[in-house]
Amino acid sequence: MCGIIGKIGDENVVPALLEGLKKLEYRGYDSAGLAVESGDSFDRVRSMGKIANLENALQTHPLSSNVGIGHTRWATHGKPSEENAHPHYSPNGKFAIVHNGIIENAEELKSSVLSPDAHYSSETDTEVIAHLLEMYYEDDPVRAIAKTMQVLRGSFALGILCSDYPETLFAAAFGSPLIVAKGTDGLYIASDVGAIKDTETVYKLADREIARLHAGEIRIYDHQGNPIEKKPETVSVDAMLMDKGDYEHYMLFEIMQQPDAVRNTLIPLLSQGETVLDD
Repeated sequence: MCGIIGKIGDENVVPALLEGLKKLEYRGYDSAGLAVESGDSFDRVRSMGKIANLENALQTHPLSSNVGIGHTRWATHGKPSEENAHPHYSPNGKFAIVHNGIIENAEELKSSVLSPDAHYSSETDTEVIAHLLEMYYEDDPVRAIAKTMQVLRGSFALGILCSDYPETLFAAAFGSPLIVAKGTDGLYIASDVGAIKDTETVYKLADREIARLHAGEIRIYDHQGNPIEKKPETVSVDAMLMDKGDYEHYMLFEIMQQPDAVRNTLIPLLSQGETVLDD
């Protein structure tokens, strides 16, 4: 499990991305990273360990942009390391991506779909997605994402930047949670709504749906890259659910949450002293 966030705003998005990653850190704290637009390419900072280490790295290598993506990692494919930390780039640097989930056929795709001469700079399954996006890209990122999803097996929530499309953020999901929202200070994607500032209206991406965020607008596409109409949902968020509060670390926070979790699960199933399991 990992946490991803992305934002487009009128000002530097790095502070908001960092704040969002802190809200998502319970989803993984092996490593963290950010990538932002920088001219016609990207600039990236990654670090081992918790978000605090990423903040320290940004003191040495500051980033500033009005569009970017961020990630906090719980390692699955590949050990915790800076090389395996997200975001990852495609070989020619056209795409920068963050990923939550597991691509079950990553090794199969390397041998049967991608070039046998391809060079990989990490041990992750995520980098395979970046290679596929570049292979399928023909000036339309949405179509490239749709074609990539067709060959992936597993689960994924993706945040994607394309250097040919400045101030634009793309997202897609299958089997992993991802929401898209318009906040008071910009457009967002995130693994959890609690990572987004000042919004209660979101789009929850269904399996294999794609989102394009640009110029204050959110557009949704189906698994083939065709535009679709999708109604936003109104959600109520208890921000404390995304915050470890006064506890020293998230494991202790989650242990102490267990009585509430059991209570909140059982109460809707009880009515007048009886258990109701109609579903």
